[in-house]
Amino acid sequence: MLLTTASQIGDLQIVDHLGIVSGEAILGANIFKDFFAGIRDIVGGRSAAYERSLREAKDTAMREMVEQAERLGANAVIAIDIDYETIAISNGGSMLMVAVSGTAVRYV
Repeated sequence: MLLTTASQIGDLQIVDHLGIVSGEAILGANIFKDFFAGIRDIVGGRSAAYERSLREAKDTAMREMVEQAERLGANAVIAIDIDYETIAISNGGSMLMVAVSGTAVRYV
């Protein structure tokens, strides 16, 4: 499956637009990750725990989108958009959400 953020595929000819496909992933960020990420934010640096969680969520959402495109008979997804959000939950914690969408196409 060819995946691209571009709306065209180079010299390849798109012969069929099969519709919009999407994938979503929401992962909980546990209290220890939140605590250590907060400390790291104060002293500077990167939060490896959050980076791993975001990468995992993105990969999950992309897989879901690809599976949906395959069910439609697509061999590519073009114009992919990736959105990241943090969702606050009632206990003071947070959830990480990644949503991806694109257009499923067939090319020759």
